[in-house]
Amino acid sequence: MELTFWWMVPLAAVAAAIAWLLHRRRRPGKDRPVAHADRLTALPEYQRALRHHRRALTSALVLSAIFLAGAVTAAARPTQRTTDQPEVRNRDIVLCLDVSGSMTSTDAALVGVFQRLAEEFDGERIGMVIFDSSSVQLFPLTDDYDYAVEQLGEARKALDSGAGAFFDGTWNRGGSSLIGDGLASCVQSFPDAEADPSASSLTGEAQRSRSVVLATDNFLSGNPVFTLEEAGALAQQKNIKVHAINPGDFDYGDDAEQPGARLRATAQSTGGGYYTLDSPEAVPGIVTKVQETEATSYRAAPVSIITDNPAWPLGIAALAGMGLLVLGWRHGL
Repeated sequence: MELTFWWMVPLAAVAAAIAWLLHRRRRPGKDRPVAHADRLTALPEYQRALRHHRRALTSALVLSAIFLAGAVTAAARPTQRTTDQPEVRNRDIVLCLDVSGSMTSTDAALVGVFQRLAEEFDGERIGMVIFDSSSVQLFPLTDDYDYAVEQLGEARKALDSGAGAFFDGTWNRGGSSLIGDGLASCVQSFPDAEADPSASSLTGEAQRSRSVVLATDNFLSGNPVFTLEEAGALAQQKNIKVHAINPGDFDYGDDAEQPGARLRATAQSTGGGYYTLDSPEAVPGIVTKVQETEATSYRAAPVSIITDNPAWPLGIAALAGMGLLVLGWRHGL
């Protein structure tokens, strides 16, 4: 145990010593002589009452000292210092939403799926990126789920109303729905552990599993820098799994070049899964896939925790105070 204001204890001791010395040096009061007082003091009743009175005064003195010691100790703020090395979950998830024209009718529903995903995760960091011809980070990786759900709620309102401000920054290039560039931007949204190996060993970035939840119909309209397959290869290179949600899978037949088939192949090539928007397995399937990627949790940097611990001195002072009250009531002190 430590005392934050330790100087209060010696200060109280000095004050008590000064009070005692002043009491000792106090001039005695004037006595009045009484004849034959020895006859009174020799009575057994008087001796019994005197002993009773002295015991009461001694008890009152002891209880007062205990009360003052407990009160001063509590005022000095006793604290307990411990060191904790918390266990940190090591999963990062970026929600990646295509906000192009072909997705207008389903984006609000997709954000609803993202909200359900945020409610299902526990301890993971999640972030969100939206894209059309260019990408915008809606919010960075965070484990503040209240903030993430709030941002997703605002996004859903904006998508329902078609508010233009929400889409600012997503039309900075020619073309539309550049899925490969959007996925590449989402892949690049994770901290780069390879840039600083020494830092990653301390923060655990190198050990974190990473996933992208990509919501798109894969209807390309323009000339992207990255094709969908190249963005998928970038995700593989960085050991990032891509889980795709397709709200408009209109593939017909077994042609591997159809939009849905290409999106499925890219997601599965990274170790991720492929789901349609109306699939009841979408949310639990993605959660299960993400949880399967968890490696061994790591320990964060040690944290010093200081906790106030005034309970026992306050308890002792309270008991002593109650004893003084009872003593005063019984003996009329």
